[in-house]
Amino acid sequence: MSDGFGRMNALALLEEWTKGESLRKHGQAVSICTEAYGMMEASRLGLTGEDASAFVERYASVGLLHDMDYERHPTLEEHPFVGVNHLRELGWSEDVLHAILAHADYSGTPRESHLDKALFACDELAGFLTACALVKPSKSIHDVEVAGVKKKMKDKAFARAVLREDIIGGAELLGLSVDEHVGNCLKAMQARAEELGLQGISRDQAS
Repeated sequence: MSDGFGRMNALALLEEWTKGESLRKHGQAVSICTEAYGMMEASRLGLTGEDASAFVERYASVGLLHDMDYERHPTLEEHPFVGVNHLRELGWSEDVLHAILAHADYSGTPRESHLDKALFACDELAGFLTACALVKPSKSIHDVEVAGVKKKMKDKAFARAVLREDIIGGAELLGLSVDEHVGNCLKAMQARAEELGLQGISRDQAS
């Protein structure tokens, strides 16, 4: 991806269009998880150097941008179409736009590329992992474990807005078990917990 269409530009667009902290953090969490799959795919394809960096940037960017218009345009008629139209006018690549459209079932856009599949797979799961962290006494993603996440997925009253079937279906799209998918995203978010505000609170703050 050329200069001006990478992660920093995507983050600036997210912050321009989205003022709510929780939705911004969601975009960052999805970006981190999607980026992790971009790194795995780049390695699988044998990409190195600038080729690998540009490839991974697309994954990170699409995570940041997928809900950029949701705060202003939350209806099914507008999201993510308004955001995609704006990105197209700015010159973002069609594969990024396709992935953003494909994350919404109702758009009618099929999930074809690995990028499409990774974004869809990470969207609901990133939100669910954030919820799992925030109910911990420590508020730390480091205290979240795969087994605990699987147990919470069975509790329909917990984070009820999160579509469990999308987490399961997303893992299948990527050819992974749910355990593997949860583990991959959890590891990615734990590595960048501070960025997400999920590094936890100190014992002094908790007492």
